[in-house]
Amino acid sequence: MSKLATVSRFLYPLLSLLLLLCPCNAFYLPGTYMHTYAQGEVIYAKVNSLTSIETELPFSYYSLPYCQPKGGIKKSAENLGELLMGDQIDNSPYQFRINVNESLYLCTTSPLNEHDVTLLKQRTHDLYQVNMILDNLPVLRYTNQNGAVIQWTGFPVGYTPEGSSEDYIVNHLKFKVFVHEYEGGNVKIIGTGEEGMGVITETDKSTMNGYEIVGFEVVPCSVRRDADAMSKLNMYDTVDKVNCPLEIERSQPIRELERITFTYEVEFVKSDIKWPSRWDHYLKMEGAKVHWFSIMNSLMVILFLAGIVFVIFLRTVRRDLTRYEELDREAQAQMNEELSGWKLVVGDVFREPTCGKLLCVMVGDGVQILGMAIVTIVFAALGFMSPASRGMLLTGMILLYLFLGIIAGYVSVRFWRTIKGTSEGWRSVSWSTACFFPGISFLILTTLNFMLWANKSTGALPISLFFTLLSLWFCISVPLTLIGGFIGTRAEQIEYPVRTNQIPREIPTRKYPSWLLVAGAGTLPFGTLFIELFFILSSIWLGRFYYVFGFLLVVLLLLVVVCAEVSVVLTYMHLCVEDWRWWWKAFFASGSVAVYVFLYSINYLVFDLKSLSGPVSAMLYVGYSLIVSLAIMLATGTIGFLTSFSFVHYLFSSVKID
Repeated sequence: MSKLATVSRFLYPLLSLLLLLCPCNAFYLPGTYMHTYAQGEVIYAKVNSLTSIETELPFSYYSLPYCQPKGGIKKSAENLGELLMGDQIDNSPYQFRINVNESLYLCTTSPLNEHDVTLLKQRTHDLYQVNMILDNLPVLRYTNQNGAVIQWTGFPVGYTPEGSSEDYIVNHLKFKVFVHEYEGGNVKIIGTGEEGMGVITETDKSTMNGYEIVGFEVVPCSVRRDADAMSKLNMYDTVDKVNCPLEIERSQPIRELERITFTYEVEFVKSDIKWPSRWDHYLKMEGAKVHWFSIMNSLMVILFLAGIVFVIFLRTVRRDLTRYEELDREAQAQMNEELSGWKLVVGDVFREPTCGKLLCVMVGDGVQILGMAIVTIVFAALGFMSPASRGMLLTGMILLYLFLGIIAGYVSVRFWRTIKGTSEGWRSVSWSTACFFPGISFLILTTLNFMLWANKSTGALPISLFFTLLSLWFCISVPLTLIGGFIGTRAEQIEYPVRTNQIPREIPTRKYPSWLLVAGAGTLPFGTLFIELFFILSSIWLGRFYYVFGFLLVVLLLLVVVCAEVSVVLTYMHLCVEDWRWWWKAFFASGSVAVYVFLYSINYLVFDLKSLSGPVSAMLYVGYSLIVSLAIMLATGTIGFLTSFSFVHYLFSSVKID
């Protein structure tokens, strides 16, 4: 064992020195790895679930009468995020030979029965798209609409020509595969991925010369062929090429007893695009000026609120405290009788709030959600959440949320001790923190899942995944939250700077309800994020890529600042009118932004998702929007509450009370 250790200590520095001395070109894209292909090497495309912006209900590719691979259908390994998003990636019979242009026959179906025709027509009318993947790249399709070129991922199941009552199936695909010729260098470092990380040395140079796939496009069309003649061919036999699009008379209609022949063409095109830049076409988002406008708008709101906070601190609070401290004891006693505003509630400001346990639980959950969001967006902005790793963003968020349970338990129990003055009941608080947000989300998801099961959608979570999620919840999140709660009982208690009177002070009546001001305060944080919210909703529900995490990180930081400022201003305003019940109002002053986010989501459903059809689709949209809005309320409310608590604690710690 000692000899092995000695050899290791000698070899590792030597290997490191050799790697440093060798000239090398390196790149790294987290979550992916480069694959070079030799001339004529065979690669197969994969197919994902059929998706539609009309229904938002994904279905399996092989739920329709498509050609199946020779070796049978094999599902690809999927991570937790892919399963939750409804992805179902299967192998396909579409074969590509690198740098070989060809036109091939796949299969001819049996005569379509009534069920097949009904299903194909329904999927066509609902605008379902076939999502195909080659070398981890989704297939792209370009269409001209009103003189503008629109980019889509996937191609339609079928189409209905304008002015026609007949539906036609897409049964011929013209693929264009862009390849970049690659020549191996002395040392190439391959990023981590499914096959781990490898270092290719000079001896492997000859094997690394080949082609990288850097683009994947398709032109779909419908072709009617002689089914009897075509059925005599074998899979991958050569057929004549087709010029798309064809006249309606030469297209393949969807009718009973029709036999559909599937064929495809492949054309390889050499490209100057290098492998690390191959996702640029997918991630290129228009409207950078809109993002900057959103940020500038948020900065103006922040500066306006910062001015108000500056006035509160420097001109009002500091002036009052200075005058108060300069008086002698008799003058202070006389002044106490003439005091007005926030100084009058000194004996009530830290009185226990109503539903204090619920407040502690919501603040704990808010810290957990906020921590998850910040860490995830920071990693995504730094490039660690590659779009090539489908589902990794959602998987990372779930794992972060689980492990941040320890912080949630600590924060909720520590505030519980502060409010109650004792650790008694901390287990109940910890359990409630571990179950509050996940429990509500789980109930909503279960209800939605029953709807998806009833519609036989691949978006429905399998029962095994349900038990997996429950196991993660109760075996990781709950124990960590309890551990965090236990640590909270051992942490130093937050001491109030003033004593609380036994008899509560009467709150003066107001002309308008204070909650009206709290509800209106949410418009300011909403103004910070509503533009970015539009892009995010479009990404989720219209199948567009969202990868401007740098903008999103800036917007998140601005949102945190706005929430803090809004809550401090409103808390001070309530204290000035002798309203000492600031706890919940501080939470909802910033947390009320969730109401506007939910209302905006409904507005987006009505005016931007006009094509969304069916009550099930609408229920799915509303259910997911409720979960997101609840998470936003907890996170933003926590920001406001913690800032206001610090402000009030600082404010009254400066007051001399006998």
